[in-house]
Amino acid sequence: MRNESPALPLPMTRASKPVDPLTRLMRLLLLGALMHGASAWAALPIQQWTTTQGMHVLFVAEHTLPMLDVQLDVHAGTASDPAGREGLAALVAENLNDGTPLHDEDALARLFADLGAVYGVHSDIDRSGVNLRTLSAPATRAAALDGLVEILQTPLFPAAAFERERKRALSALQESLAQPAGLAERAFYPRLFPAHGYGAVVSAASLERITRDDLAAFYAQHWHAARSVLTLVGDLSRADAEALAERLGAALPAGPAVADPSAPTMPPVSGELHIAHPAAQAHILLGQPAFAYGDPDYVPLMVANYVLGGGGFSSRLTAEVREKRGLTYGVTSQFTPLQSAGTFTIGLETRRDQAGQALALVRKVLDDFVLQGPTAAELRDAKQYLVGSFPLRLDSNHKQLDFVANIGFHQLPLDWASAYPRAIQQVTLAQVRDAVRRRLHPEQMVTVVVGGEAR
Repeated sequence: MRNESPALPLPMTRASKPVDPLTRLMRLLLLGALMHGASAWAALPIQQWTTTQGMHVLFVAEHTLPMLDVQLDVHAGTASDPAGREGLAALVAENLNDGTPLHDEDALARLFADLGAVYGVHSDIDRSGVNLRTLSAPATRAAALDGLVEILQTPLFPAAAFERERKRALSALQESLAQPAGLAERAFYPRLFPAHGYGAVVSAASLERITRDDLAAFYAQHWHAARSVLTLVGDLSRADAEALAERLGAALPAGPAVADPSAPTMPPVSGELHIAHPAAQAHILLGQPAFAYGDPDYVPLMVANYVLGGGGFSSRLTAEVREKRGLTYGVTSQFTPLQSAGTFTIGLETRRDQAGQALALVRKVLDDFVLQGPTAAELRDAKQYLVGSFPLRLDSNHKQLDFVANIGFHQLPLDWASAYPRAIQQVTLAQVRDAVRRRLHPEQMVTVVVGGEAR
């Protein structure tokens, strides 16, 4: 499989285990937080500024719980991996807290655990970064921040820890190569994004080629304050938030500002690719490049996708492929915007002797949808669900952190939490149908089938 799938972004993570006092406190106070209701969460009064080192900061003061969530995102995702060293960005993040001149990795883990704090790392296609959750009491917060600053300022990337993490990555790669889903992704994304970092895949050779010095060089080249977005959500004053941001910004070199991301310039390698596999179930992926964050068609296409394949049992694909004909247990479609492009994908598994029939039906449903678009009733139901379920995306500090971090990293409007559901309510049937016709091109889509009967 890829380092991580943009269709299902599951970042590489490693976090200290939360200690019991913090866990108990969170459980006791969560009900009180939820009683604020959806309207309170939707407001999201985001404050933003830039530190003296050039780090972009977004801050939401939330005093319901005595907690603080911190997320630092850097423009250093796997799309930044050097050619031939795919997997490097993820290994940098994974090895970041493996030791400093003052503490080895066990001592760092104890430092956070003793404070009841949770430290973690993440790496996906566009960004890498660190997360910290801590109680907001000044002494505890300061001590947890000391540990995070130490990690950012002086990571050692010890050779022994690096070799261990590389072996884990190699083991995960070998496991994915035995799975139809992993093989499908490895064939699909390079065809979707030829000659672009979004199409790069990790290999055993690329992982073996990476050295400990490569980690240190990549970190020095990419992990800069001016390439970073800091998101703070929790029990903090503006003055304390500014001081915290300045401290974290100073932990990284200022560096140059991030350049505009390069969009893929080559068309996808369309057509159908079959890969032999003995599994009883065939795995099918088809799709095309789509749109980046901030695209004017974002809302109408998200609404359209709910009708086509994103609405579970309410979607056309599920109704036709699963319910009426029993060709699969599940079929979904998804738009996944990224920093400089994005993807539209349809995925399903089916019995190997039914792969051709299922794929033909999926294509017919897609063709009909592009030609006709949703009905007025389908649009009404999609809008009702998307708007009604939206507050669930903001009903905890952690969810707010993730939402606000996306706003900052992808430079979305600060009022996105209210503007997005409002835009869904206002989108018209004509706008949705027009966006679908202009942006989806079934005849140009990449198709990969792993398994299935030989043709």
